[in-house]
Amino acid sequence: MTEDFYCDEVLSGNIEVQKVIETDNILAYHHTRPFYPVHIVAIPKRHISSLLTLQDGDNALQLELMEVIKQIAAQVTGEHGACRVSTNLGNYQDSKHLHWHIYYGAPLR
Repeated sequence: MTEDFYCDEVLSGNIEVQKVIETDNILAYHHTRPFYPVHIVAIPKRHISSLLTLQDGDNALQLELMEVIKQIAAQVTGEHGACRVSTNLGNYQDSKHLHWHIYYGAPLR
C-alpha cells in the first residue's frame, strides 16, 4: 500500500470509487476493499495526515467532514438500525491521510 492511498489513488482519479457524498472539500465513498457489509470512507480532499495533525485553521474543514459523516451515519443507522464510526491513528493507520470509516455488520474477513 502507498503511504497515502487517498491522495495517490482516490483523489488523483487513478482508482474509480462509488461516491456516497461529495462536496468541494470532502469525499465519502464505498470502501474499495470493504471489511464490513456496509463500509464507507469519508476523507478531506486536502491532505491532512491524521486527526493528530489537524491545525486550528482546519476547524471549518473538520466541521464539514463531521457533517458528512453524520449524514452517512444517520442513513446507515436508518437502514440497518446501527453503525460504527471510527478513525485510526499511529501504527493502526495504514494510509497517512485523515479518514473516517462508517460501517455496519460483522467483519467480512
